[in-house]
Amino acid sequence: MANKVIPVLRMFDVAKATEFYCDWLGFKIDWEHRFEENTPLYMQISLGDIVLHLSEHHGDSAPGAKVLIAYDGLAAYHRELIDKNYKYNKPGLEKDFWAELTVTVHDPFYNQLIFNEPKKEK
Repeated sequence: MANKVIPVLRMFDVAKATEFYCDWLGFKIDWEHRFEENTPLYMQISLGDIVLHLSEHHGDSAPGAKVLIAYDGLAAYHRELIDKNYKYNKPGLEKDFWAELTVTVHDPFYNQLIFNEPKKEK
């Protein structure tokens, strides 16, 4: 297995997390874990090679994290997101000094995901 970083983001509502991450952004749930019935959920979601962990556990993370995600084909992905007409997010497609394109979205728990298409080498 290659070295990998997997951010853990705090969530407070599983239905809202699923609506945002799966229904809108297109992630899939890889697995879910609870120690027993009526305990906090911890789960892994992925979108291609992008892997995130979402946790309801107190202390696993603080709301308001920022995650940078390198993403090839960002203009097409942005168009997919806009076409879904998600009422809580209408992100722009921006150019930035450090990336060819960026799309910033905020999840329902104040976490920020910044998808960025790296600048092409000249």
